Amino acid sequence: QVQVVESGGGLVQPGGSLRLSCAASRNIFSLNVMGWYRQAPGKERELVAGITSGGSTNYADSVKGRFTISKDNAKNTMYLQMNSLKSEDTAVYYCNTYPRRMNWGQGTQVTVSS
Repeated sequence: QVQVVESGGGLVQPGGSLRLSCAASRNIFSLNVMGWYRQAPGKERELVAGITSGGSTNYADSVKGRFTISKDNAKNTMYLQMNSLKSEDTAVYYCNTYPRRMNWGQGTQVTVSS
């Protein structure tokens, strides 16, 4: 029913910044808890940031203080601002509902390398 498209990934140097976007086909951000997930090669997919319908946020310890999740309900878009990027942040990043998730999209690749 709902389609999401992640974008904004790319190749950045350690310490750099990147902003990811998640565009939905309809308004889901005002109705659901949303999250950004990531999966690195050989590792499990993990939740890195979440945001409630009311705008409360939480973060995995590994990204706390460096990443900021936000949303624009009017634009049906969610964002992940990524600062002070590390090589460990290299992964495919996905957006989805939380905790019960929809089907996964293709995600967007983030590569942090010098």
